[in-house]
Amino acid sequence: MSGLSSLILFAIFAVGAAATWVAGVYLSKTTDALDDRLHLGEALGGMILLAVAGSLPEAAITVSAVLQHHIDIAAGNLAGGIAMQTMVLAICDAVASRKHPLSYLVGSLIPVLEAGLVVCVVALVLMGTLLPSSVNLAGMSPASIAIVVVWVGGVWVLNRVRKSPMWQIVMPGSKPGRPHRRVPHPQAGRPYAHVSTLRVELVFLAACLVTLAGGVALQMSGSALAGRAGINGVVFGATVLALVSALPEISSGIAAVRLGDNQLAMADVFGGNSFQVCLFVVADLLAGKPVLPASGAVNAWLAGVGILITMVYAVAVVIRPQRCVARLGIDSIVASAFFIVGLLAIYYVPH
Repeated sequence: MSGLSSLILFAIFAVGAAATWVAGVYLSKTTDALDDRLHLGEALGGMILLAVAGSLPEAAITVSAVLQHHIDIAAGNLAGGIAMQTMVLAICDAVASRKHPLSYLVGSLIPVLEAGLVVCVVALVLMGTLLPSSVNLAGMSPASIAIVVVWVGGVWVLNRVRKSPMWQIVMPGSKPGRPHRRVPHPQAGRPYAHVSTLRVELVFLAACLVTLAGGVALQMSGSALAGRAGINGVVFGATVLALVSALPEISSGIAAVRLGDNQLAMADVFGGNSFQVCLFVVADLLAGKPVLPASGAVNAWLAGVGILITMVYAVAVVIRPQRCVARLGIDSIVASAFFIVGLLAIYYVPH
């Protein structure tokens, strides 16, 4: 796309963003419908399949970037994008309630464990950036492999914890909503309730294809525009691409909190963040070498910002701030401040 004008590249980027958003909405609804009918989330393999489906935009961007040797963009979108995608919770917070923050309404400690899994896998990302490329297993970084192992183990533990009676905590004033989407909502109907499973599967497949195509278009046009504007690849991947790939999560998160499913909204964000760094294994396989050591100090800095913001929301779920300021809880305000300062401070990080 290097021969195209900037105007055409911007148009391609906009079309890719719109396609990713619309397809992501259909993907979310069909995933919920298939999970409800096939009970995918009750088995570990099904939970992994659902996680893959929810991270298709990031997967498409990663594959496209690595194949074009834009490792910095791939790493920035995966690890550096954690901070941007966690800020989706601030948007959900603004929509959830005028009186109480989202972290107060959740009323469950499950999101704290989910946030802990995010911290664990992102910490492994930071450790992987310190390992030389010569340290590898069949061309893959040991840290990339460890991320997948820890994520699978963490998902298994979380699945058992959700079913344990001793974790069924109800806090005063909380409105966590449904524990998962297979539970019928008292007001909203099930998605595709009167449509055959085969048709739902076809819509799911079409949404996957459109999402993948949109991700490739975003990466190719975006990297060309970033190069012409002189924007660092890591910064572009961690901000613009991360924001665009998070559009489906923004849409589904707003829909969840409007239905009162506050815990689901927070779980979707933490769950997507913990899984997407597992894609470093895919990046390693495509690149034929460990990607993490080449991700750079800027990407490590942004990953650290992501850990910091994640912990802000995790702590807020425990202490449960009750008041909102301009429709935001103090946790969202603090997280936003950390995010802005973290981005501005990139100027001082060695490139």
